[in-house]
Amino acid sequence: MTQKINLNAFKDFLKSNNAGGIILFLCVILSLIIANSPLAPSLQQLLDQQIGYENNAIHLNYSILLWINDGLMAIFFLLVGLEIKREIVEGELSSPKKASLPILCAIGGAVVPAIIYLGLNAGQTTSSGWGIPMATDIAFALAVINLLGDRIPASLKIFLAALAIVDDLIAILVIAFFYSSGIEFTYLAYAACGLLVLVIMNKRNILNPYLYLIPGVFVWYFVHHSGIHATIAGVLVAMTIPTNNTADESPLERLEHALVKPVNFLIIPLFAFANTNITLEKSMIDGLSSNLGLGITLGLLLGKPIGIMITSFICTKLTISSLPNGATWRHILGVGLLAGIGFTMSIFIAILSFTDPHYISEAKLSILITSFIAGISGYFVLKSSVK
Repeated sequence: MTQKINLNAFKDFLKSNNAGGIILFLCVILSLIIANSPLAPSLQQLLDQQIGYENNAIHLNYSILLWINDGLMAIFFLLVGLEIKREIVEGELSSPKKASLPILCAIGGAVVPAIIYLGLNAGQTTSSGWGIPMATDIAFALAVINLLGDRIPASLKIFLAALAIVDDLIAILVIAFFYSSGIEFTYLAYAACGLLVLVIMNKRNILNPYLYLIPGVFVWYFVHHSGIHATIAGVLVAMTIPTNNTADESPLERLEHALVKPVNFLIIPLFAFANTNITLEKSMIDGLSSNLGLGITLGLLLGKPIGIMITSFICTKLTISSLPNGATWRHILGVGLLAGIGFTMSIFIAILSFTDPHYISEAKLSILITSFIAGISGYFVLKSSVK
């Protein structure tokens, strides 16, 4: 009974990511069209519009773009945190044997791209972008693999989902430790108190997941002002939501099901729309062959599959783990290429990496083009593996 419920939840997750990936793609196209039309200044003016409230005690007056990147994306990271915790408690990361391959492959698929990027950008002003090619966009990657339907093993989809979830966790840790500004320990202490309240609520067996969101808002506020990137608050709050490994729907699963569609159909497309309004210029096209552009392209397009393939080979040879049921090495190569779809998380890290708008635009364009190539390549490699 438990397996049936979990499988249905996973199918819902896949379906939502599939449709969400299509909407995401359409938002990217629309944003690029507007950014290269006479409407571009109006869109930028809208994104720069300040909204919120501010006085001597409360500081919540930010641009619409910042509200999207720091506010709405915290909800995205809340969902990511819920998915990570669920997989650890009852899913593909719940035992060392099941978790070893996607965890190790995610690490290999993150380290190799970072090494490639740093090899090209070490000692330059663009070296801070080493985290950009480490990321995988789970919505786009799952959307592409789902286009193949039942023609590939279901275990491969689960493997990609688990790998992408661990990849998100790695990206979260990278953002927390390397892309946060100077720490304000007073605000950090306030945030810790808020988390303590959430932990006590968990221990008191409070099962209404929405009650956790009230202290969660305060945790977000304090983390935002502590110097640690505000989106990390979403993951921290997620870890306090109660769950179980039984057939009964847990508070975590209730909240996860409530967030999947708003995140995939609204928040991520809105983030993509707001952050891919790139006005194309010749210098940016030339930037694709710069060390910055090549670091991102080679990191995502070569580093990801190489890291995942090598790690899989070592793990199977050392009998640490085995390939997913029914999967071949061509399948693993296809998954490695799909993992090179960096998009959402890569763009997010690019925004945190640079202060120069030109570097940010170059990075976004490289991410867009490389992610498109990775998605097409991964699709055809997996399609060619169908007997």
